Amino acid sequence: MTTRVITTKRLVMTPHQLGDYAESAAMQADAGLMRFLGGLPLTQEASWKRLLQNAGMWALLGYGFWVVREQGSGAFVGELGFFEGKRTGIEGFDGAVEMGWVIAPAMHGKGYGTEAVTAALGWGAGRFSRAVAMIDPANAPSLALARRLGFHQFGAGRYEDEPVGLWEYFWPG
Repeated sequence: MTTRVITTKRLVMTPHQLGDYAESAAMQADAGLMRFLGGLPLTQEASWKRLLQNAGMWALLGYGFWVVREQGSGAFVGELGFFEGKRTGIEGFDGAVEMGWVIAPAMHGKGYGTEAVTAALGWGAGRFSRAVAMIDPANAPSLALARRLGFHQFGAGRYEDEPVGLWEYFWPG
């Protein structure tokens, strides 16, 4: 079995554990951050369900989201990974794996998003051929990260009545 833990120069990425709940829920309760991820902060109940969902993806699909932490301090950095969203009303996803990322506000500006998404894309090489992402057109840092790492916008649409940019990444080969 291929490892589910990714280690980079500064980060450790692991599938969600019960002990990640409090930090994950705190991040998902941040209204400023969540305005780009559905518009509203998540309740503790919704964060709990998301934790269970994230853990369940690994069990059912063999891939999922990682919790990202600093190597030395163990400080919570964020969450990112691959998922199957079974989106309705979005054209162009065509069964491709979906990718998402969110970095806790206290960790912005340190290059952790680039480092972690790059590592996840490396993990996905040989597993997937194409990844898709929906990015809020007002989320400048996320758009910049996507462009920097080789995602290209292939369309625009609306999801849950909000505008979204549709992005894709192709693995070489």
